[in-house]
Amino acid sequence: MRDGLGPDRLRMPADADAATVVEFLQSRHPDEDWHAHMSAGELVDEHGRRVDAETRYQPTRFVYFYRDPPPEVPVPFPVEVLHRDERLVVVDKPHFLATIPRGAHIRETVVVRLRRELALPHLVPVHRLDRMTAGVLLCTTDPRWRRPYQELFERQRVTKEYEAVAGFRPDLEFPRVVRTRIDKQHGELTAVQSFTAPNSETRIELVERRGDRARYRLHPLTGRTHQLRLHLTALGIPIVGDNFYPVFRRRDPEDFTEPLRLLARALEFPDPVSGATHRFVSGRTLAW
Repeated sequence: MRDGLGPDRLRMPADADAATVVEFLQSRHPDEDWHAHMSAGELVDEHGRRVDAETRYQPTRFVYFYRDPPPEVPVPFPVEVLHRDERLVVVDKPHFLATIPRGAHIRETVVVRLRRELALPHLVPVHRLDRMTAGVLLCTTDPRWRRPYQELFERQRVTKEYEAVAGFRPDLEFPRVVRTRIDKQHGELTAVQSFTAPNSETRIELVERRGDRARYRLHPLTGRTHQLRLHLTALGIPIVGDNFYPVFRRRDPEDFTEPLRLLARALEFPDPVSGATHRFVSGRTLAW
């Protein structure tokens, strides 16, 4: 890891027309300064051996290198640490900050920030919150601990509690359970929801009402992409600040004034290593 980020890697295909590793790299990424990478000792093969201008092409093998990501707009909110021990780091994620490096968000992510700030280069998340959702996020200090905690989510042994501010309809009775089918195609930003063969379930409770808006407590049994956004949209009461549903609207990446009013309020689970019962609660509030 360097500054919270691991190296990029490329697989050298079997059919490439290249005599050396550098020749292959220059053909694939001509704008990259590969000689600078070599001079810095930051271009290596899959065994960690330095690659130089004479290193022969290695079909089907990997080559690793560091590449600085493009500049990003800083997210002006801190990541609050709720708990830290030898295995776990539990944080209170702000709105607008992605969980993991992906796409346009690399350095401005929870994982990269925490690796730098806590000097934990191998920290990994156990689950994810999307960029616009705030609240409790569970991470492990090292990948070897990830699987035992990840299995808790897979076996539905984690009690998840969310809050949302959304519209209000006097004709709806609460509490109620919403079950729908949610499908999302790879590469598509939004998911599709239908009412046949349900694969998602959420219990929704009304906490309080203020005019044409209300605050809800949400207990998702499943964890489909955008499940809570879609379930409230299915009831005709989309979450305030949602630019994905019911109609997708692009956001200005530098505008941090209108967060999605969705908060992962609490996580509770039995620790698979110590046997203790953990409950972690967000200290954030939803503006409405």
